[in-house]
Amino acid sequence: MSEPISLYHGHFFNRNGLNYHYLDQGQGDPVVMVHGNPTWSVYYRNLVKALSPHFRCIVPDHIGCGYSDKPDDSQYNYTLGSRIDDLEALLNHLGVNKNVTLVVHDWGGLIGLGWALRHMDAVKRLVIFNTAAFHLPSSKRQIPWQLALGRQTRLGAWLIENLNAFSVAASWVGCTEHPMSAKLRKIYQSPYNTKANRIATLRFVQDIPLHPEDPAYALVSEVEDNLERFRHLPTLICWGLKDFVFDGDFLKVFEDKLPQAEVHRFAQAGHYVLEDMAAEIVPLVQAFMGQKAPEPVLS
Repeated sequence: MSEPISLYHGHFFNRNGLNYHYLDQGQGDPVVMVHGNPTWSVYYRNLVKALSPHFRCIVPDHIGCGYSDKPDDSQYNYTLGSRIDDLEALLNHLGVNKNVTLVVHDWGGLIGLGWALRHMDAVKRLVIFNTAAFHLPSSKRQIPWQLALGRQTRLGAWLIENLNAFSVAASWVGCTEHPMSAKLRKIYQSPYNTKANRIATLRFVQDIPLHPEDPAYALVSEVEDNLERFRHLPTLICWGLKDFVFDGDFLKVFEDKLPQAEVHRFAQAGHYVLEDMAAEIVPLVQAFMGQKAPEPVLS
């Protein structure tokens, strides 16, 4: 992988015998950025460049994603609880226990906020991009058919494992205002270059909790039931309204649960809102965090 990956100076944390990759750049109060599926730490590269002169930016690659190991099911339990435990172990290892700005996107919402509920005193601010921290809104009867295909059918699983369908499709439809270049699409897809390396992209989809018997269901309920505990925190929400999964109905739940939030809607932006609208969103995050700095050069 060439630019923009060369700006990274990654580290590895031994997590139960697995290499858990993370970025740790800059000094100051910590900013913990938690990605979703099928992205990885590259999603936050522009924010890292902008904030690291003033903050300590910590960005893990979930197990199975990015530069982290991609074990099979015999070595790792690919479900939400493991993800929260992993993040907790990493931040404990790094001594991150106060003044945390938590930045979340996609599955990162449940993972990051699941961690935050265990460490409420550690969190100073929230930055939220298209995500969920609750079950399907009452206005939704089911998940989009594209997710249902991957979650519930052999055909969908075959397409994700054998053709990298989830990562490839997301790199095309995730940015609707400013589509990714061919080079950037390849970078987003590159960690998932073999069938074995695509296990996390499939397991994340299969872990979407829809019924009480699903492994992640109880944890999602716990996060949802406690979301209003974050009402006291300064919160910035930036939302792409062209997201075919996390649409305006999901945003409304956050607005109801976190009425203190500063909300910015991007009418033509897609699910990868930070990628899609980096030139607009990065300065918003800088201002929200009180950073007086020139706008970064984006890559």
